[in-house]
Amino acid sequence: IAVKTSDKDTVPVAGEKDADSFKEEPWETALKTTVVNIEAGEFQGHKVSVWDLLHSQYIPEENRKELLELYQAGELTLEQVKTVVSTIVAKAEAARAEHSAHVSSPRTETSVTEAEHTHHLQEN
Repeated sequence: IAVKTSDKDTVPVAGEKDADSFKEEPWETALKTTVVNIEAGEFQGHKVSVWDLLHSQYIPEENRKELLELYQAGELTLEQVKTVVSTIVAKAEAARAEHSAHVSSPRTETSVTEAEHTHHLQEN
């Protein structure tokens, strides 16, 4: 009987927890249902929710918190949040791609420098 009582106690607790997890704030639902088509990094060719972008590796935690606070306070519109997040992801991916290009091919940098040097000599 003690085991049955224990089981009965756990069922409502689990049910309550599930009910709470489905209660989303309207602003949170909007972020999760608004999708962006990002042509950068791991998101390339996929439609991704603004919520997923906000919680991706590209957005530092302090930026995410600030954006969410401004959005909740009504200081940023959903469209503005979408634009900011998309821009951050695109710039971060571009910087990462540029960095890995320099790391994997140091000759590119040398060629550019030599070309610039040659160009300056021709001007004189």
